[in-house]
Amino acid sequence: MLKFLSRVRIEFNALDPRTASCLEFLAQCNARKAKESNPSCAVQVKLRTDDQPPKIIVTFVNGDEQVYDATATPAQDIRNMILEKGQSLETEQMFRDAGESWPVIIPADELHQPAPGTKETKPRYIQHA
Repeated sequence: MLKFLSRVRIEFNALDPRTASCLEFLAQCNARKAKESNPSCAVQVKLRTDDQPPKIIVTFVNGDEQVYDATATPAQDIRNMILEKGQSLETEQMFRDAGESWPVIIPADELHQPAPGTKETKPRYIQHA
C-alpha cells in the first residue's frame, strides 16, 4: 500500500471515540511489510485537541492528495481505495514508458468488435420440464 504513497498524515483526537479507523490504518502503515514496500514514505501522526473528525490524508507519488473521513470510512476501505488508485498509476506509467498517450482513447466502433480468436454465439436457453 505505501509503495504508491509519498506521505501519510493521520489526524485525530486521542479522546475521540471515532478514532478506530485511524488507529487501524496507522497499524497497517507501521507493519513491517508496508514499511519495506516504501521506506521513504513519511507517516505522520497529528494528535488534535479540538472536535474535528478524524481524517487520513495521503499523498500519492505523483503528487495527488486524497483526504479520507476516518469517521465514516473503515481502514480496510481506505486501503483498498489507495491500492486501486496505485494500480491505476502503475498502468499509466507503463503506458507512458512505452511511449503511448494517456489516457488511452478507444474509438467507439472498436469497442463493439469481437476480439480476435473468439466467435459470437447465440445465447442458449434452458428449457425446464
